Amino acid sequence: MLQLKNITKSYKTGDFTQVALDKVNLNFRESEFVAILGQSGSGKTTLLNIIGGLDQYDSGELVINGQSTEHFKDADWDAYRNNSVGFIFQSYNLISHLSITDNVEMGMTLSGVDSGEKHRKALEVLEKVGLKEHVHKKPNQLSGGQMQRVAIARALANNPDIILADEPTGALDTETSEQIMELIKKIAEDKLVIMVTHNPELAESYADRVIRFSDGHAVSDSNPLANQKTSSSYKLKETSMSFFTALKLSGKNIATKKWRTGLTAFASSIGIIGIALILSLSNGFDKQINTYETGALSNFPIQITQTPINVELGPPAGKDSELPSYPKEKKLYPYDPSENSSQHTNVLTKEYIEYLNQIDPELIDGISYTRTVNMNVLVSDGKKAAALDKSNIGFTAYPSKQGSEAGSYLEQYYDVLEGTFPAKPTDVVLILDEYNRLTEAAADALGLDYKADSINLGDLIGKQLKLVMNNDYYRKNGGQFVVNGTAANVMDLYNSPKAVTLNIVGVLRGQEGSSISTLSPGIAYSDELAASFIADAQKSEIVVAQEKADFNVLTGQVLSDGAAGSGAGGAGTSPMGMMGPGRGAALGAVSLTKEDVLASLGATDIPNSVSLYPIDFSAKESVTAYLDKWNEGRDAKDQVEYTDLAAIVTNISGGIMDGITMVLVAFAAISLVVSLIMIGIITYISVMERTKEIGVLRALGARKKDITRVFNAETFIIGACSGLLGIGITYLLTIPVNAILYNLTELSNVAQLNPLHAFILGVISVGLTMIGGFIPAKMAAKKDPVTALRSE
Repeated sequence: MLQLKNITKSYKTGDFTQVALDKVNLNFRESEFVAILGQSGSGKTTLLNIIGGLDQYDSGELVINGQSTEHFKDADWDAYRNNSVGFIFQSYNLISHLSITDNVEMGMTLSGVDSGEKHRKALEVLEKVGLKEHVHKKPNQLSGGQMQRVAIARALANNPDIILADEPTGALDTETSEQIMELIKKIAEDKLVIMVTHNPELAESYADRVIRFSDGHAVSDSNPLANQKTSSSYKLKETSMSFFTALKLSGKNIATKKWRTGLTAFASSIGIIGIALILSLSNGFDKQINTYETGALSNFPIQITQTPINVELGPPAGKDSELPSYPKEKKLYPYDPSENSSQHTNVLTKEYIEYLNQIDPELIDGISYTRTVNMNVLVSDGKKAAALDKSNIGFTAYPSKQGSEAGSYLEQYYDVLEGTFPAKPTDVVLILDEYNRLTEAAADALGLDYKADSINLGDLIGKQLKLVMNNDYYRKNGGQFVVNGTAANVMDLYNSPKAVTLNIVGVLRGQEGSSISTLSPGIAYSDELAASFIADAQKSEIVVAQEKADFNVLTGQVLSDGAAGSGAGGAGTSPMGMMGPGRGAALGAVSLTKEDVLASLGATDIPNSVSLYPIDFSAKESVTAYLDKWNEGRDAKDQVEYTDLAAIVTNISGGIMDGITMVLVAFAAISLVVSLIMIGIITYISVMERTKEIGVLRALGARKKDITRVFNAETFIIGACSGLLGIGITYLLTIPVNAILYNLTELSNVAQLNPLHAFILGVISVGLTMIGGFIPAKMAAKKDPVTALRSE
């Protein structure tokens, strides 16, 4: 059944080559007791390892039941050791942390034998070797002879064809040796038993056949077998160790090192505890912030404005693509916004205002309206003057509080690039975007060279605009009013001593990272300036006349009773726009209402913006849903966009909290990296400690992947213990943490660990420990089984 044909095996140490077997030819019967004698170094143990598949021959051929092993792969050799060979070692090589029953079952476990069946067979062979009363003991509770009997039982349990015994009585006394030899001789009645021994007396007394080895050659054979032809019916069953079996094996090993495992798990859990505490505090503070926002921000308004909204489609394109954000150069860069943005302007019609007025009064505390302020502003390049074209440049008031300094809002959210903040009502500022840009049309409207690549900001300081009141700007001409001047001599109005001089005193840009700096690029003026103009406009002769007339006092056109038109009532339209050639005719061609004309004269009832104040956060959602309903089915240009200030504040606070959490988690995660390295070291130490166990498992037929699985299972257990320990300690720590925070801040129950976070951290703990142990586990799998069995 077993044939060795010209088997050669040598070992190299540097330049020296030691020939262990030199063209050995031997045939063995299916059942016989063969003793191999020889001095140390004669090659007998090497022969046993090659027959057992623990070591591979260099040349020749090993034939088992008619099948050659010449082309066996690693998996075939593993299956061969598990199915066909049973090992009995001089030093027993039992796995100390397993019971003797588990030791005997291990080979059958690798074969995939059913648990009930393998336990029955294990008890059967243990009874056969006389250990029926010791089945629950561990190896260290047995004598040497009893341990060797366990080794014999393990070798027999999987019913192999060949039993290989390497000095089975070498560590036993004479009486015990005789008992073991009698047992082995009985086994040889129906199996091939090959025993290596130094004791010729034992060999002569018990063996059926004695083969003597010297210098790698079989020099004598007491009962040789001639070459026989055998048919090949040999089949190998692939071995397999389930992850559950690996867990059981590693769990029992870990149980023998409880304190070390516990300290390792605790050390690994420190990072988990840190991150879990941070997440629990972040979760709690988020809930506290949400509670605060629900109470404090519930009345923050939802704003709807007619101010054009630029929607950037991405970073600057075209010639501006190289511009850095927030440049340090004191330059202004004209640009064409159509290249990289789109603009949306809300049109607030009477129909929409009526829609807002129909909102459920139980949802809001009230509605606030801000009216359009249309001022007569002139700009000059020194040679000629023209109306400031507000359709091309932002001309808006910056917010200020009652009794506060004029520039308080600007000083809080804007940086001065050149000049100063405004100090008096007639001081205005120029607002630039984050790239120091102003549209080409806006630059042209200010009388600047919009075709230039850049403009020095210093050249803009001191530039003047002129504000002309209605009574000076218009004069009565019969039953109508006309502009007090013509396109050719607008300089007269510009230079009039009654004109209010507006000075550009500063060039400003929103602070980097600020979401509150919301003024559109262009000219920004004070509320005081707007208030003084409105007060004067309401008393002006043209407004008083227009309020009484049913026609346009500027053009004589009969006014419509319908909704506001798209002419003078438009958000950016001003009567100054009628000064150019043909503009009056164009105005006359548009159907206008009295409100449209009054708006163009600075006395309008059509609001420029609307603020809705929800009763609370839950009502806010209903309000926004009501506003969204207006836009359903309408074209984009007819839709009305709104700004939810409370949502902006909530997003800001949420972003800050998330940022803080991420930074703290990153710091805490450093300890996880340390834990990963520590687990790698601990697993490496475990590999060193369990080297002999690795050899035993390989001898029993365990594959390399099974060895890797054993140590992966060990790191899995440590990682799971670490995660559970970390989560458990975190939940306990939240009690004193909450008590301390309550004493300091009177905030209750701040630290709250989200169960989902706890689960994720547990998974991370297991994952990291398995990653840490991956390399040592691979190293274990690559260990040579022969070398591993010799380790102590």
